[in-house]
Amino acid sequence: MTRFSIIFSALLLLCSLTGCAGMTDTQQRTVTGGLGGAAGGALIGAIAGNAGMGAAIGAAAGTAGGYLYGKHKESEQKAYEQGRRDAQYQSNQ
Repeated sequence: MTRFSIIFSALLLLCSLTGCAGMTDTQQRTVTGGLGGAAGGALIGAIAGNAGMGAAIGAAAGTAGGYLYGKHKESEQKAYEQGRRDAQYQSNQ
């Protein structure tokens, strides 16, 4: 890896982490999944001979996976909150 690549990657990571401050948890997981997928895809693509294509495919797969995981965690949180409300309602009767 060249020095430019390392500096660029570090700056990209820094910008992406600080840019997530106003996002929902699902949005943060989607972005994180996309970045992780792009990095992994670029690594695998570099080994296979086409880092750009690997990064594009990895980013798409990571973004989709991050979004689906975020939605799953949202539904878990909603179910938990509903269970707490139900328990509190029953204890008040």
